[in-house]
Amino acid sequence: MAHVTIPCQFCGQMNKVDLAKHAMGPKCHSCGKPFLLDHPVKVAEEHFDATVLNSEVPVLVDFYADWCGPCRMMAPALDEIASEHAGTLLVAKVDTDKSPAISMRYNIRGIPYFGLFDKGKLAKSAVGAVGKKGLLDMIGNGKP
Repeated sequence: MAHVTIPCQFCGQMNKVDLAKHAMGPKCHSCGKPFLLDHPVKVAEEHFDATVLNSEVPVLVDFYADWCGPCRMMAPALDEIASEHAGTLLVAKVDTDKSPAISMRYNIRGIPYFGLFDKGKLAKSAVGAVGKKGLLDMIGNGKP
């Protein structure tokens, strides 16, 4: 099993989801809408620990801001990685403008900042528009 606790992108309710069953189309227990696990999941500051640090699978976190050009340039690569590694890796996005305490906790001073979290710890990180290859090198194809 590969459980993660993620917020529903539609109603915000936290749900425990087995990523290994992503192909079966898990749905929110509250509103019944599907989880789009083949796309990055937006994570707010109040859900960071539950979603990222308590995940049973590695989590690649994109720390970004809407105004950041290099962050926008990296979005397609993150979409591809989320799709290609659905079920074995969770790709999450944290808006640094809306989650300043998380940025301070990890001493993030430049964005885009990518953190690979495994077993509740920051295992690897990269700063800047490293491209898809840079992210794949970082995640080791889903294995930190």
